[in-house]
Amino acid sequence: MGKKLLLAAAGLGLAGLLLLTFLFWWSGGPGSARAQTITVEEGATLTSLCPQLTRTGLVRNCTAFRGFARLLGSGGGIQAGEFEIPAGTSQSGVLGILQNGSPVQRLVTIPEGMPSILVQEKLAATPFLTGPAPLPGEGEVLPDSYSFQRGESRAAVAARMETAMDRAIAELWPKRKAGACPVSTPQEAVTLASIVEKETAKPAERRAVAGVYCNRLKIGMKLDADPTVIYPVTRGRPLGRRIRQSELRADTGYNTYRRPGLPVGPIANPGKASIAAVLDPEPHQYIFFVADGTGGHIFARTYAEHRANVEKWFAIRRARGEM
Repeated sequence: MGKKLLLAAAGLGLAGLLLLTFLFWWSGGPGSARAQTITVEEGATLTSLCPQLTRTGLVRNCTAFRGFARLLGSGGGIQAGEFEIPAGTSQSGVLGILQNGSPVQRLVTIPEGMPSILVQEKLAATPFLTGPAPLPGEGEVLPDSYSFQRGESRAAVAARMETAMDRAIAELWPKRKAGACPVSTPQEAVTLASIVEKETAKPAERRAVAGVYCNRLKIGMKLDADPTVIYPVTRGRPLGRRIRQSELRADTGYNTYRRPGLPVGPIANPGKASIAAVLDPEPHQYIFFVADGTGGHIFARTYAEHRANVEKWFAIRRARGEM
């Protein structure tokens, strides 16, 4: 009888131990009633992070938590990054997220053709970044989506954008088609690509528009690109009105109505597709283009054809009540 009692007591003790294990490890701490965000610094360990987990209530006791982690965890270290811990997460779940979960991905997106002054404003307005937002050089930022961690500096994110542009140019420039466009340096390619970016919103037109400007450069014809007139007035912001005659006459270094050739620098930050279009433009004989009313353009070889296309565009605008 005594042996049976001992076995029963041992069984009850084991059951109690399992219950305590379940209650501690597979149930949430007092802080699990709400969702929380935990930031793990590079090089942190479970031992160094545990006090933070205890303060937030996600873990009841550091010593017990580390012991259970050794016994029942995956055995791996914890990751650096920012992690969201959903409400109701058990202490086992907290460890699993820190070891194998996906960090929170925060993104800042720079659209193709965004000028640097707006890149600076976007960085300045992006939450969870720190420090002042630098003003990048025009054409030195590659439009893309960039991930960042909470607390990272705006200067560091801007530097990554500039490094990405450097890499894109290093990749694209050696692939340029010989003789296709008279741009002699990567900087000139970026400058022309910034004009192409501003002139068409249709990806399928980029190479055709680039071909027009390359043809004009080849024959010494002025580029006559409206965005180059607007840039020195607004630094890339929308003009919000029609271009004035005085602005068309102003010799700003950017105004391509004043003299042939490229402006003194980029007027925006072009994407990889526009840079690639300049380095391998569509081969054609067009030297004119005008809007077609659908968001695209009509291209022409002669001035007479161009004038006829312009009249069609004016008719569309009159029908819309825009003139």
